[in-house]
Amino acid sequence: MKINYKTRRFLSLIILLVGLPLYAAAVVTGLAFLIKLPMVIELFIYIFFGVVWVFPVKFIFRGIGQSDPDDSK
Repeated sequence: MKINYKTRRFLSLIILLVGLPLYAAAVVTGLAFLIKLPMVIELFIYIFFGVVWVFPVKFIFRGIGQSDPDDSK
């Protein structure tokens, strides 16, 4: 499915400003309900969830920092 550049820019902005803070809050809340884990294991869990969020949305962020390829100048 091809999404145009302006839509991808808008979606990336929404994901970063709304989705990522909600995701972080969900991870922190979820880990708070677990039993007290050792600090090292908790650190690895936070690192894992800090990296894994990008895989489902990486196609939206690809090429966002470049100029619009559909813009005919």
